[in-house]
Amino acid sequence: MPEEKVSLDVTKIENFVFDMSRCVKCKGCTWVDHIYMPGVKYSTRCPSATRYLFDSYGAYGKMRIGLALVENRLDYSKELLKILYACTLCGACDVGCKRNLDLEIELTLEALRIKAVKDGQGPLPEHKKTARKIMKNHNCFGSPHENRQKWLTEEIKLSPKADVLYFVGCSASYRHPEIAQATARILNASRTPFMLLPDEWCCGNILYSVGMIDEARELAQRNIDAVQKTGANTLLTSCAEGYRMWKVDYPKILNISTADLGFKVVHLVEYVDELIKKGALKLANRVDLRLTYHDPCSLSRLSEPWVPWAGERGLWGVVNPPLERRRGTHGIYQPPRDVLNSIPGVELVEMPRMRENAFCCGAGRGTKEAFPDFASWAAEQRLIEVKEVGAEAIVSACPWCKNNFAKSISKNGASLKGFDFSELVLASVESKGSRR
Repeated sequence: MPEEKVSLDVTKIENFVFDMSRCVKCKGCTWVDHIYMPGVKYSTRCPSATRYLFDSYGAYGKMRIGLALVENRLDYSKELLKILYACTLCGACDVGCKRNLDLEIELTLEALRIKAVKDGQGPLPEHKKTARKIMKNHNCFGSPHENRQKWLTEEIKLSPKADVLYFVGCSASYRHPEIAQATARILNASRTPFMLLPDEWCCGNILYSVGMIDEARELAQRNIDAVQKTGANTLLTSCAEGYRMWKVDYPKILNISTADLGFKVVHLVEYVDELIKKGALKLANRVDLRLTYHDPCSLSRLSEPWVPWAGERGLWGVVNPPLERRRGTHGIYQPPRDVLNSIPGVELVEMPRMRENAFCCGAGRGTKEAFPDFASWAAEQRLIEVKEVGAEAIVSACPWCKNNFAKSISKNGASLKGFDFSELVLASVESKGSRR
């Protein structure tokens, strides 16, 4: 094949024609690799393909649909849009493919949604409703913007100027204030000065996820400028979705490297792990629970730093200059496990599907807004695994995960408990007399 100029720019679907055309339908994107597969019961990693049981919903089907769209052999339809959006963009298909063919599946799926919006077909009505809330109230719930910091309590100590800036996010600000409060109190307990943005807005995760690239880019630039003005060296999040947005998607849509942001993006699990290892935070109180940890997609396989790439593709798909693929193997996996294992009384057990093979909770990337039944089903599938390993509780590190699991637990009347990582750390850090 003749050499062609290509890049990882998701705004141009042409960059991914090679990837769409070279899918061999091996279904490595759907099945957990046999060396990790514990048995047929937990053998799949793609929620969409597992739920809808039709090839079009797997990445192998979407690749063919995308290619047909680009080549004008297929028109948009209601069912086609459902196929594009009834997907959590969890990255499981991407890491699966990159163990075999190194095709850019995740970027292709994102580019197809961007194309759908540019073609005037996407996003779905439910997504547009959420987008309007973000534009008007600067949060995805449509709650009054002036209530964003109502999670703050009297005992939380903020600094007017600090190296660490805590970006709270919409979910912890409006729906799960216990996560924001726990995070702040952990920082206080470790004597870490931290500040908040004077005027925090939504990170734009849903905007980008559904293909609204222009709106997401504008919000990204606004938010980055706001952080840079504070002089903070570290941006801390307790939300996996926000973490991925700041660390990976902002650089991606602005065509810069993660290293070029001007500050370091860290998640609470990384920060706490570092605090413990340098002796700045001690986990002393017992938490007697048999736990299992759920790897949030955006903190694990989707969290590797972004580096722009452009070059040429030649014979056999060989690219020049060489491209270091983001295979998900360098995600944030060990820090949360090390911390949880450090809590006295905790017994940490692993689910069959874990780390880069973890099954998505189903809540993110616009799925819960447009397909709530699908999102609930995915959470229920994960909770079956929790019961399988005899865990009393499931812990994750993202408010979206906690919320979706909590609703599923409540709906099914299960005896399980659901926690955020921050809550368990706080329970082990604070003395009983200081807890409220």
